Amino acid sequence: MGMGFRGTVTDAPDFDASADAETLYNAMKGIGSDKEAILDLVTGRSNAQRQEIVQAYKSSYGKNLIDDLKYELTGKFERLIVSLMRPQAYHDAKEIHDAIKGAGTDEKCLIEVLASRNNQQIHNLVEAYKDAYGSDIEEDVTGDTSGHFKKMLVVLLQGTRDEPGVVHAELVEEDAQALFAAGEEQWGTEESIFIMLLGNRSVNHLQMVFDKYQEIAEKPIEDSIKSELSGDFERLMLAVVQCIRSVPMYFAKRLYKSMKGLGTQDNTLIRIMICRSEIDMLDIRECFRMCYEKSLYNMIKEDTSGDYKRTLLALCGGDDDLAGEFFPEAAQLAYKMWETSATTKVQLRPTIRPASDFDPADDAQNLRKAMKGFGTDEDVIINIVANRSNEQRQEIRQAFKSILGRDLMKDLKSELSKNLERLIIGLMLTPAEFDAKMMRKAMEGAGTDEHALIEILVTRSNGEIHAMNAAYRAGYKKSMEDAIQSDTSGRFSQILTSLVQGAREQGPADWDRALVDAQELADACNEDSDDMEIKFMSILCTRSFPHLRRVFQEFVRCSNKDIEQIIKKEMSGDVKQAMYGIVRSVKNQSNYFAERLYKAMKGDTSGDYRKTLLMLCGGQD
Repeated sequence: MGMGFRGTVTDAPDFDASADAETLYNAMKGIGSDKEAILDLVTGRSNAQRQEIVQAYKSSYGKNLIDDLKYELTGKFERLIVSLMRPQAYHDAKEIHDAIKGAGTDEKCLIEVLASRNNQQIHNLVEAYKDAYGSDIEEDVTGDTSGHFKKMLVVLLQGTRDEPGVVHAELVEEDAQALFAAGEEQWGTEESIFIMLLGNRSVNHLQMVFDKYQEIAEKPIEDSIKSELSGDFERLMLAVVQCIRSVPMYFAKRLYKSMKGLGTQDNTLIRIMICRSEIDMLDIRECFRMCYEKSLYNMIKEDTSGDYKRTLLALCGGDDDLAGEFFPEAAQLAYKMWETSATTKVQLRPTIRPASDFDPADDAQNLRKAMKGFGTDEDVIINIVANRSNEQRQEIRQAFKSILGRDLMKDLKSELSKNLERLIIGLMLTPAEFDAKMMRKAMEGAGTDEHALIEILVTRSNGEIHAMNAAYRAGYKKSMEDAIQSDTSGRFSQILTSLVQGAREQGPADWDRALVDAQELADACNEDSDDMEIKFMSILCTRSFPHLRRVFQEFVRCSNKDIEQIIKKEMSGDVKQAMYGIVRSVKNQSNYFAERLYKAMKGDTSGDYRKTLLMLCGGQD
């Protein structure tokens, strides 16, 4: 982004290299060192200034500053400070050298460095490597890698990508078609096309190619790369694509990965914080907040400790308070994200398909056998039920009654253990019966499970909601609407009542109306909370999903904020959850379910219950 300087570390004013050299010398003198003085000074100077300090230190004391720092400091803090003292190109060179010289190759490091650097940075790296290690970086890298992965690394090491502004307008469509033909359209992928185009065309040119590709393939190029390529080559190409789309977003994701879960990947964390501190750390922070709803600052703070933490936080700069406005980089990304979500065809990939040679009578007999006498053969039951489609299960229920005169549901209830019973019965119900049962469960007893109510109502189509209403009335002798109204109150109750009508508009987005809707939502954000909620409800509960995608996209443009952030900041309680649920569902239904499933499964699952769940999942990812 040509937004001027976007780093967090700048030249210190009134800089005096000799005075700084003396400060460092004194901080390391005697027993123990003054780590705070060291980290304050080093993070308070730009890389160019640090090089002058190294020189002044040598002139004043006849010693090598980096050697002294290595001697005085330890652990991650030492790695971080020493790395900050190296010129950026030499730091990159050392990372690459360590990645290929150790036991085993650190492919992730090679990928991150070579996919994200611009031509000038690559040329500097090649020279620094030669100077520091007396060998040729290309030879060392090719000696340690193979196949298409190796070829693409060689292409990147040339640093000959077209400069950013260069766009060959007449080739955009041709390139997109070539990529499509090389991957999706044929058996066996023509990797050389991917290498040539993704390795040589300019950033702006490729951004246009990716938009075109999305139109042709009806999915983002990332999806094709994931299904067509594999291994390190796939990871490298994905990184290249992500860096073409947005380098700051790529680094935000890498930083998040380096800290989430158990243990921290300190090498990655150090490398990124150092190399981006004078380039685009502000954009990275902004992207980080947009994706993970917490600031990079806070994540570092929770994940690291001591002087190491203090140094990283100094490189990070400030803590982004949660809902500020977007910087231009992030606003553009948010806008683009809604656009992609509006043009991607959601391909539902169910894991259960109808069984081919299906015989309901046979299944009914086998189920009866499995439940007769002592003990129940749960494996047989799981095998039958989990491998039939829902329609086939309904036929089995009927056959059970027709042939045996028994109610399969009652038999299952009395024979199976608790969790497994819930799951098997859930599978045997029609989708509408299952939804009705979940709604009922969410409302009966002492508390109300608002999350479940929201999740069901925001993700079902009109037809599914009507079927659910009918099943509810049949099963529980009262209308679902009455149940909702007696169990919830206020604005939340009104939102659920609106959704349970199953009267959401259908059809594609109406552009002109989307602009009006977006502006109305943006204006409503300045009203008092009551008026704001009413306006949000009148649009979010009634418009079609494709239309809302466009509305949310234009909302970014009208307000320079993301709709999710606004809902989180301005609303509260159940109303907030409901509105947020609608937005997540509009954004991407499968993601919404993945999030909810993940939360639901944090509790452990075991035994037969787990076996069935895994069958339904259909294999490992």
